[in-house]
Amino acid sequence: MTSGLERLPVVAVFALVMLLAGCGGKQVLVEGQFPAPVMNKLPLTIGIWYDDEFANHEFFDEAAGRAESSWRVSTGQAQVELWDTLLRGMFREVVYMRGKPGPGQMNPVTDAVLMLAVEELQYAIPAQTNVKVYEIWMRYRLDLVTTGGEPIANWTMPAYGKTPTAFMQSDEGAVNLAAVMALRDAGAHFATSFLRIPDVQQWLAGLPRKGDVL
Repeated sequence: MTSGLERLPVVAVFALVMLLAGCGGKQVLVEGQFPAPVMNKLPLTIGIWYDDEFANHEFFDEAAGRAESSWRVSTGQAQVELWDTLLRGMFREVVYMRGKPGPGQMNPVTDAVLMLAVEELQYAIPAQTNVKVYEIWMRYRLDLVTTGGEPIANWTMPAYGKTPTAFMQSDEGAVNLAAVMALRDAGAHFATSFLRIPDVQQWLAGLPRKGDVL
């Protein structure tokens, strides 16, 4: 007689083993407050496209040994909240694309569309570093394109957040706050550097003036 596990496909067995192995790990669904930037809004209509990978972004780090814990840090929901708040505070109008910008897409008319990706996320906790801080490092890739998908500008942007252990009673809470601080850092970098990106400056110089001055 065969067991139920033996009758499962190999892929299903592997997924089940990974699920059971991760039961003892630490999970963080990042949550926090993201204030809008205090600035004069730019006279632009900016579209935003969040692909599934970005909107559901998470970071998984498997434990290297029995003395360590696996970590799953889910940032997607917080990422979208941050960028929604940030862009609405920076631009005159923000619209959401119905599909990824490209030829033939029936998307709303905008001056440009911003697309985002998290290229890298790393973390460090005191158990790993013996330093009494929790840290998160992130690197974004940003693409500014037309509604037809033609490139306008692309660049990368770092973000960093840390939380001293004195402020937290749990590893999960400390990692959450460090992630929130990293996201706020990303927002501050974008708000202060957007108009300094050379390709953005060149694009803005070529836009027809409609009575507003950037």
